[in-house]
Amino acid sequence: RQRGAGLEAIFIPVGGGGLIAGVAGYLKSIVPEIRIIGVEPFEADAMYQSLQAGMRVTLPQVGIFADGVAVRQVGERTFALCQKYVDEIVRVSNDEICAAIKDVFDETRSIMEPAGALALAGLKRMAATDSGQGGAWVAILSGANMNFDRLRFIAERAELGEAREALFAVTIPERPGAFRAFCAAIGQRVVTEFNYRLHRRDQAHIFVGVAIRDREDAHALLESLRTTGHEALDLSDDEMAKLHIRHMVGGHAAAAQNERIYRFEFPERPGALMEFLDQLGGHWNISLFHYRNNGVDLGRVLAGFEVPDTEMTQFESLLARLEYPHVAETANPAYQFFLDQGQH
Repeated sequence: RQRGAGLEAIFIPVGGGGLIAGVAGYLKSIVPEIRIIGVEPFEADAMYQSLQAGMRVTLPQVGIFADGVAVRQVGERTFALCQKYVDEIVRVSNDEICAAIKDVFDETRSIMEPAGALALAGLKRMAATDSGQGGAWVAILSGANMNFDRLRFIAERAELGEAREALFAVTIPERPGAFRAFCAAIGQRVVTEFNYRLHRRDQAHIFVGVAIRDREDAHALLESLRTTGHEALDLSDDEMAKLHIRHMVGGHAAAAQNERIYRFEFPERPGALMEFLDQLGGHWNISLFHYRNNGVDLGRVLAGFEVPDTEMTQFESLLARLEYPHVAETANPAYQFFLDQGQH
């Protein structure tokens, strides 16, 4: 009924191949020129590999994030139909699937399961490099059987999947004021994450997330950091960094001296982190810093400062003048067990 609607391409999620084989067989019979494009996750791409090999391939294992399409081998009859009617298979990452789930939610307030948003993820990936012929592109959303416990992972990875956040490892000198100088090098960009723990007296390694416009913007920021004398590495595509390292930056700091730990809250707005560092003044060395923008109205920071006993009165006077609520946590048993100077 929509043959006159200018349909150019249709994106279809692929598991065993039943859905795409049926849609492709029908549409090609009435609109032969339409492009049939299947979409699979990189970690469950049995149809892609089978079409490449010209025979059904059995995967040794599959990822189950998009469990609705997690099959090790495609069907015999569906494979034959896909060989005949499917024009292309696009593969996408889990981060791209998360970004597609977010897109659907932002537009419709509906929550797709990962396999349900798979086709939209493929459409977005192809649109980044293929402008098409001006016709309509259609993505089939095939399911909303979302497990609640996956939402945290999806929310965390969506910004990376749509290239709105980049993760960097950056080396800065270990001295008072170095944090502020680093933030100045970033400029007016929104810092989404900041993880640091003192390790050596001469340099500090930071895990930092920054809001970006696209991947080209991330590359420009990386080059800018290097130009200002910072050693920097882009970790945005590093799966270990995204899954584990961002949560593991920390540990005991034997090199820390007279460390004082505080929790802070400040209004979450552009520039708030820089304002926070400005008010601290840069007089005392920061030995620990943990911040993550969680999309709420308050930013929360855990910070450690090296403050000699003789300067505690001056330091506490500064804290009293701060606009930000704060709580002393040096005696916190969790800090003493996992993060202190190694004396417990």
